Amino acid sequence: MGLFKKTCYTGILTAASFLGYVGATTTIIAPLPKDDAIWSSRSYLQGNIHQNPPTQDVCLKRVPLDKIRPELLRKEGDLALELCRGIWSGLAFRIQRAYLARKYQGTATAIQLWTVDQLSSSTYEPGTQLTDHFEVLDKTPTETILRAGDSPRNSGPRGSDGLLVISAVIDQERREVVLGLKSCFFGSDRKVEDSQGPMPRWMEEMHRWYSRLLITAASWRVTR
Repeated sequence: MGLFKKTCYTGILTAASFLGYVGATTTIIAPLPKDDAIWSSRSYLQGNIHQNPPTQDVCLKRVPLDKIRPELLRKEGDLALELCRGIWSGLAFRIQRAYLARKYQGTATAIQLWTVDQLSSSTYEPGTQLTDHFEVLDKTPTETILRAGDSPRNSGPRGSDGLLVISAVIDQERREVVLGLKSCFFGSDRKVEDSQGPMPRWMEEMHRWYSRLLITAASWRVTR
């Protein structure tokens, strides 16, 4: 086998092994339970004013409590904040960040977060905008809620709209931390008669693998 073919073969095996690891260590729940807190949240009720069917899921990753960086467990809210920083500054978001920066970064978006350093150090207070595609709506000690789907400069109803919820919750009974990335996408500019969410099935599947990669890369930020 030539060196080039051997290198390609090794790369394919490595990528397949990594994706296998990501799939085995994360869980996708779709659709979201009917009693999920997002359905009664102000962000959802005010955002999806037409009650259009959403594309909905949550990606969960459980991490043993003793694997979490101990300094993140001393003050309430530090773990969830660090996970949020890990999502946006992590390796999995780098390609999308670079694409958005090339397309939208400029004078009109100068107040937004763009660089890895900015995304890695922000406190993600409500009103924070990043990469001209996300805006923090609310923040609690266990989660950060962001609006997604279009530029935060478009504050009104959108053809592409949605919410992301980044969460970190301690499960004391199992001595684990549950890291979560919840997605709920919908159109908010008009009533949609279709019973399906805005994403076709193939795009849903790609989105869920992207969620797995985002939460996996972010988990490296909060573990030791």
